[in-house]
Amino acid sequence: MTTKKVVLITGATSGIGEATARAFAEEGYKLIITGRRSERLAALKSSLQEQFGAEVYLASFDVRDKAMCDAALEALPEDFADIDILVNNAGLAAGLEHINEGEVSDWNAMIDTNVKGLLYITRAVSNRMIARGKGGHIINLGSTAGTQVYENGNVYCATKHAVHALSHGMRIDLLRHRIRVTEIRPGMVETEFSVVRFHGDKERADGVYRGLKPLTGDDVAEAIVWAAMQPDHVNISEIVLTPTAQADSYYKFVE
Repeated sequence: MTTKKVVLITGATSGIGEATARAFAEEGYKLIITGRRSERLAALKSSLQEQFGAEVYLASFDVRDKAMCDAALEALPEDFADIDILVNNAGLAAGLEHINEGEVSDWNAMIDTNVKGLLYITRAVSNRMIARGKGGHIINLGSTAGTQVYENGNVYCATKHAVHALSHGMRIDLLRHRIRVTEIRPGMVETEFSVVRFHGDKERADGVYRGLKPLTGDDVAEAIVWAAMQPDHVNISEIVLTPTAQADSYYKFVE
């Protein structure tokens, strides 16, 4: 009997993370779902178990806190301890202002989550993969903003530029350990992303997608799972996906 692979997904409480958990569960993977909102994780765990009969472990912690990351991994039960795939999904945008008007608290939230949080969890999980000696796969959620800076996107774009560079750096550093690294770079995706960016202003968030059909979390999750299911000798370095109505970070067609 083939042993089920274990996938750890950060930021699984909503949007792309939640959709990715569902997509992996449907394919029969074992799941470690993580995030800050424990009640949402509990609801997702129940749903995955009921719908797919999935084996799910819940770990509620904040990726911005290195000590919490390390403690959560140390506490993993034996049957979830060998992580095959890490999906670095936790991330956010906060604010949309010119650099001279940006809120420092927003900058810190984005840098601490999108860059430092990704580093903390990656360091801990990659060392486990290396110690086990059977390879692994790290999938980072980047963005089209990781190569194309747009007005008012300054710090958010900078954090996604960092994810783009780190993905390349990881691929080089972990090559000898047979650990694959994939970067998924979506364009406009309708999740809680814009609501968070505008601090709960749903009307303003809805305006971002008015007049076009954006990607969904399920669209991105499908790309993530496809990359993960390639043969061990195949690495998908990056996938860029956008709505048909979006050419890049600057051009979109609004009806």
